[in-house]
Amino acid sequence: MTDFYAVYGAAGCGRSLMPVAREQLARSGIQAELYFIDDSLTQATEINGHPAVNYQTFKALQGANKFVLIAIANSQIREKIAQRLQSDNIQLWSVQANNTIIMDEVDMAPGAALSPFVTLGSNIKIGQCFHANLYSYVEHDCVIGDYVTFAPGVKCNGNIHIEDHAYIGAGAVIKQGTPDEPLVIGQGAIVGMGAVVTKSVPPGVTVVGNPARTLKK
Repeated sequence: MTDFYAVYGAAGCGRSLMPVAREQLARSGIQAELYFIDDSLTQATEINGHPAVNYQTFKALQGANKFVLIAIANSQIREKIAQRLQSDNIQLWSVQANNTIIMDEVDMAPGAALSPFVTLGSNIKIGQCFHANLYSYVEHDCVIGDYVTFAPGVKCNGNIHIEDHAYIGAGAVIKQGTPDEPLVIGQGAIVGMGAVVTKSVPPGVTVVGNPARTLKK
């Protein structure tokens, strides 16, 4: 039976990651039709040359296995979709661009989306459904939680812990921690675009500026 692959989400995030998904299949030597999944669709259509269907239609396809990359920027929605896929025995799919650099001892959970020019340094651990956008990097000895999102150009230096559902804005820079005292970005925290983070950020807080300061809780 045929395996099926899909990018869940046909908005900007999904359309940007579809070429990365194609690269992933080609690099793996897999010949398969790639679908978009869009819950707003009432009938099948085509988006950027790929068939687009709603989730129920994709789930009903008769195949040996189904693999889905969740290309939804909102991390809370990403988690809900991941739970739905798991309950329906559909596997999370990780994709990476051909020019992604992954160094030694990188432990990455399923569902990652690594856009072009992303670099992952050595000895790092990354949770489920991580999104790393264009030109982002994660340096050595970092721990990244589940459903974390990096906008383009994020600079995450060494010995940093980023907890679940944190969002790091475009061009943000996070100062390196130490092995004894990692810099921590708390659960659900938001780091604003271009912020320079020099100290730990509490859970649920938004920080902006250089140096980053609390905007709201």
